[in-house]
Amino acid sequence: MQSAPEKSDLNAAGFRAAILDPVREKPATVEGPRGKQAVKRFNVYRNNVTVSLINALADIFPAVMRITGETLFRDMAREFVRAHPPVSPLLFLYGHDFPAFIEHFEHARRMPYLADVARVERAWLTAYHAADLEPLDPQALAKIAPEDLEGAMFKPHPATGLIRSPYAAFDIFDANRNRETIGRIDVTRPQDVLVTRPGMDVTVTGLPQGHGAFFASLIAGDCLGDAAEAGARASSAFDINEAIGGMFATGAFLSVTTEQT
Repeated sequence: MQSAPEKSDLNAAGFRAAILDPVREKPATVEGPRGKQAVKRFNVYRNNVTVSLINALADIFPAVMRITGETLFRDMAREFVRAHPPVSPLLFLYGHDFPAFIEHFEHARRMPYLADVARVERAWLTAYHAADLEPLDPQALAKIAPEDLEGAMFKPHPATGLIRSPYAAFDIFDANRNRETIGRIDVTRPQDVLVTRPGMDVTVTGLPQGHGAFFASLIAGDCLGDAAEAGARASSAFDINEAIGGMFATGAFLSVTTEQT
């Protein structure tokens, strides 16, 4: 049987709700000096909290803000902050749900690629803060008997993220994050994006055709043989040797196992 919530818990929940909702009244438990009303002070504090969270989103999603412009981005971020309060004091953990929010934000519908660009940016930050672990050594495959290679399974590095997009997510991300001027981009060209951190720096890679299906299969826990078949089904241009080389060049995996290990 669950116990009734403590009064302090209810007060805390009410305070959190009021902080991010400008329509709510000041919590009754908030008082100014000598017991006076603190409406003005609370509103200032509430505004500061909202602005700090919007600024955190702007730092996490600079390419998205460049695409939308600052005014639209901050309007969108404000709506997100009110609907999705942080659950951790670590601001770099904030915004995992922002890409999904963008998909349903009315004023972003004319930019259907925007949510996937946001997913790339969120994956970039996740990779940046991931555990410092050595990626899989290329010599690991040489130690596996040839007859066992098809059954080899790979554990993704904690920094690895894969975004499969029906839009040119890599080109749009790269242009708006890394270039001063932006040329013409065919936004309707599907692109798969791999985000990794093989060393100290995060790398974002636009994958060749078929490689997205290959990496997705391995990340899902499929064996190398099945992943190769997935890549070949996705594109007639898929090259398994190039794909395996990409596995090691990007540092996308941490370890490999077979039925014999």
